Amino acid sequence: MDAAIENRYDFVLFFDVKDGNPNGDPDAGNLPRVDPETGHGLVTDVCLKRKIRNYVQLAKRSSAGNEIFVKEKAVLNNLIDNAHEQKEVKFKEKGDKTDAARQFMCRKYYDVRTFGAVMSTGKNAGQVRGPVQLTFARSVDQVVPMEHIITRMAVTTEAEAGRQQGDNRGMGRKFTIPYALYRCHGFVSAPLASQTGFGEEDLELFWQALVNMFEHDRSAARGQMSARKLVIFKHASSMGNAPAHKLFDMVQAQVADKPARTFSQYQIAVPSQADMPQGVTVIDKI
Repeated sequence: MDAAIENRYDFVLFFDVKDGNPNGDPDAGNLPRVDPETGHGLVTDVCLKRKIRNYVQLAKRSSAGNEIFVKEKAVLNNLIDNAHEQKEVKFKEKGDKTDAARQFMCRKYYDVRTFGAVMSTGKNAGQVRGPVQLTFARSVDQVVPMEHIITRMAVTTEAEAGRQQGDNRGMGRKFTIPYALYRCHGFVSAPLASQTGFGEEDLELFWQALVNMFEHDRSAARGQMSARKLVIFKHASSMGNAPAHKLFDMVQAQVADKPARTFSQYQIAVPSQADMPQGVTVIDKI
């Protein structure tokens, strides 16, 4: 791993969905997540982190230092226990083993180094506060989830086929949002990066993942999801040169006419460098 980053970053990510379900709610029959008071769509931070992890796993092919801890079908305690079997951990004094295991996990797993993890469920590798954090994404405007009845020209069991006397049709439901532009805020802490070893190469990989995470996440429910705008605020210092909320307030999204059905109907206002507080640089990635 390279040296830890020395600058704080804040960022705004806009992404959209068309005729899809960006984040189904299992407690609501997989309906798109919606704020019931305002009607705005929601996408959880956990959903976005999953896509980032998946992108890193595909892009780096589990190369050294870029393995993924929280991945599909993983047994996390087995991975934690494996850390305690490493030479640099196994022969440590009892009181130092947890810290040595934590450091090993940070070196080995990109997502631990980036997002942090609770690793006290097995032989104990401690807890890691990740330098990168994301908020829930919220749609810029209200959304109207739609329900579609779909037909499958097959059944799953012989009993069901018998009841239908050979018709063999199955019915189901699919939920979509016609169109929505979502906004997510994020934060990168340099002091926390120094604790996990999150370096410049890790940061560049993270920006790449934000821009490209939907490109390899296609499905019938998410066929048209795209990252549309990434605005990064780089601070000259590790602790920051301006409050994040003031920087976020400088990025505005307005729609020309409603209902919106394409990104081209929106105008994203990004501040110029001349508008930036002293010590903050604005970077327009997309």
